[in-house]
Amino acid sequence: MSVLLEVKNLSRHFGGLRAVDQVSFSVQEGAIKAVIGPNGAGKTTLFHLISGYLPSTEGMVSFMGRDIHHKKPFEIAALGLGRTFQHVRLFHGMSALDNVMVGRHTRSSAGFLSGMLALPHARREDRAIRERAMEELEFMGIASLADTEATSLSFGQQRSLELARALALEPQLLLLDEPAAGLNMHETVEVGETIKKIRDRGVTVLIVEHDMSLVMNISDEVMVLSYGQKIAEDEPLAIQKNEEVVRVYLGEDDG
Repeated sequence: MSVLLEVKNLSRHFGGLRAVDQVSFSVQEGAIKAVIGPNGAGKTTLFHLISGYLPSTEGMVSFMGRDIHHKKPFEIAALGLGRTFQHVRLFHGMSALDNVMVGRHTRSSAGFLSGMLALPHARREDRAIRERAMEELEFMGIASLADTEATSLSFGQQRSLELARALALEPQLLLLDEPAAGLNMHETVEVGETIKKIRDRGVTVLIVEHDMSLVMNISDEVMVLSYGQKIAEDEPLAIQKNEEVVRVYLGEDDG
């Protein structure tokens, strides 16, 4: 398989704090790769750097062979790199369907003027966007909620909606930032199954997650961060047996 994402010596410093420090790794096309680590390890900051929400202090990010680390978030999204957030971000006052349609508009070719004038091309494209958005809602099992105001949905439904919006982008790579946060055990199992179905659609997944049972059940490879640095990267079983990883998570001392 080919390398879809490559990160080299990526760093982000906030004054004297090295939130991400010389991190290098790659993500193979078709894989589910997890990034784990204690709170404050730099996991979400790493996602912000990859997706353009934060500039790096140094280093390089390459996606599908293109240097993207100086691009804006919408430019990176248009290349096929989607993401969700640790805290759900939905558009208030808009229906679930409209929220997903917003995610699809990065693939739109009709300009603002065409839309305002309701030109035939713009109308056709809007219908196609609506249809694709409905397909993603159906994939996530929430099509019946299409007309419901997004922020009135339950927390689990909002998580599903945010994922549907990310999928509407037709990403080649999907970054999931703690998709099981705030979910109960049954919902977490469902999220795991959904992530595997997403991979089966041909979407590569990079996931930050604290739920270790979820990580170990779905991941092909796991990378571990501690204080902004990579301390391990291996298959899930090897990570579970890694003494340094165990020490970081359990806080074991030398005794």
